[in-house]
Amino acid sequence: METAPKPGRDVPPKKNRLQAKKKKPRRYWEEETTLTAAGASPGPPGNKKRNRELRPQRPKNANIAKKSRISRKRQLPKKPRERRNLEPQRSVSGAQDPFPGPAPVPVEVARKFRRIDKSKKLPHSKSKTRSRLEVAEAEEEEISIKAARSELLLAEEPGFLEGEDGEDTAKIRQADIVEAVDIASAAKHFDLNLRQFGPYRLNYSPTGRHLAFGGRRGHVATLDWVTKRLMCEINVMEAVRDIRFLHSEALLAVAQNRWLHIYDNQGIELHCIRRCDRVTRLEFLPFHFLLATASETGFLTYLDVSVGKIMAALNARAGRLDVMTKNPYNAVIHLGHSNGTVSLWSPAMKEPLAKILCHRGGVRAVAVDSTGTYMATSGLDHQLKIFDLRGTFQPLGARTLPQGAGHLAFSQRGLLAAGMGDVVNIWAGQGKASPPSLEQPYLTHRLSGHVHGLHFCPFEDVLGVGHNGGITSMLVPGAAEPNFDGLESNPYRSQKQRQEWEVKALLEKVPAELICLDPRALAEVDVISLEQEKKERIERLGYDPEAKAPFQPKPKQKGRSSTASLVKRKRKVMDEEHRDKVRQSLEQQPQKQEKKAKPLRARPSALDRFVR
Repeated sequence: METAPKPGRDVPPKKNRLQAKKKKPRRYWEEETTLTAAGASPGPPGNKKRNRELRPQRPKNANIAKKSRISRKRQLPKKPRERRNLEPQRSVSGAQDPFPGPAPVPVEVARKFRRIDKSKKLPHSKSKTRSRLEVAEAEEEEISIKAARSELLLAEEPGFLEGEDGEDTAKIRQADIVEAVDIASAAKHFDLNLRQFGPYRLNYSPTGRHLAFGGRRGHVATLDWVTKRLMCEINVMEAVRDIRFLHSEALLAVAQNRWLHIYDNQGIELHCIRRCDRVTRLEFLPFHFLLATASETGFLTYLDVSVGKIMAALNARAGRLDVMTKNPYNAVIHLGHSNGTVSLWSPAMKEPLAKILCHRGGVRAVAVDSTGTYMATSGLDHQLKIFDLRGTFQPLGARTLPQGAGHLAFSQRGLLAAGMGDVVNIWAGQGKASPPSLEQPYLTHRLSGHVHGLHFCPFEDVLGVGHNGGITSMLVPGAAEPNFDGLESNPYRSQKQRQEWEVKALLEKVPAELICLDPRALAEVDVISLEQEKKERIERLGYDPEAKAPFQPKPKQKGRSSTASLVKRKRKVMDEEHRDKVRQSLEQQPQKQEKKAKPLRARPSALDRFVR
């Protein structure tokens, strides 16, 4: 019978734990492990008790003094401090990034999105105000860099119509363009034959998805022109002079023969504003929620559609007003007059901000581009001129037209369309920020009736033309901005998204008092007003309170340096200085003249009591 071996006798020695442990697998994101001790191989991190530093086994009969419990505790080696930026970062695959850090942004691209002019130095102001201005500049710089980087995500590119060698693009017809484009783009060209109720005025919604048009004989309709789905169609039984969408396609303003009416997208009349009578032209300012109306009586009226209140009614003193447009950059209204001038108006001023003499005859049409840089005008002298609105108001170019342009319109990318009788001419420039060249037309199209209204569709290469025979939708390659901001104007938004956008727009509504020629001046410090206020304060007090440093009381002990006692001591010193200054100013003033002696009378009168 075999007996179990006693401990310590003929027992095979236990295998070394280092040899028993398996080799730890290396992950693909880890670097090669350093060489371990001789004869040792790293093992998996299993049990914490086994994952201790292994010590060499001592012989059995060795007399080694026992250590204290403190020495038996595990001594963890101190981790050295990580040094940053010493080694290049590695990706998940283990490869080294050849271009570490953020991608560089060209200065020219970032400058395009910058709104603060850094060439102007900050004025000498208080440290708190100056720090706020510096923080605002830093935030604006960061936002411009982010916008420049995100420009790479704009996949769509604008395209223009290019002819063959020596071919004139103005001779290319709409039928040729429709045959060359795809089916979806070809469906955007159509004609609506509505000779019974013409001529027509038309307007596209801010998103570019819906079209509203109104005829002179009372026909009003709105439709989704992309899908050709009719939203509403009514006859107001009254002459329609102009039509405009408000902040969304759900509300529609119609200038009828007598008063201004507001309709919804179902054709139901919501309001009738009788204070706006005999209206000839309409313009809507989306960021201010203001509807501007020009009337036959010569009044320019601003109606706040968010509260239903008339903000201003300005008398232009120039007779009938039937030429009006808006500047999309600063929300200034441009009015054309019969004496050849164009006046610029703001609801905060009763007088025009500026007057520009444009033509020797009456002004027939005015248009301003989307950047607010250029203004195109046409007059009875058959002249088509382009003016620079950047403070100089000087003409940049002029062209004599055989019939004269009765209607003008700018596209989002700076193309200029002019309606001359039954012909529409379109001129193009070098780019979005350059004026259109009036030497050679870009496109030409002849209609079945005289032009009565022009409007470019936002975010679509489409020009809507209203004429005596109805509505014509022209294809104009390169007219619109190819990339739209989904948070601002989304053509594919749902009803819920439209409602949320409307609430946000109402919260961010810009006051009408901030409309001016240069909106960048609102973010600058008015140094002249500050100096004028300082002078008025010195004259009112009789001395300069900022000439001397303010009094700072010394701290005291035993609770006498409380906040209330410090304020009391400061006020006492300020009152004493004020008394001294007032006493000195009184001494410098000349003495008052003595009262005139009363004339001696032989007999006093009862009226002497009223004599002073």
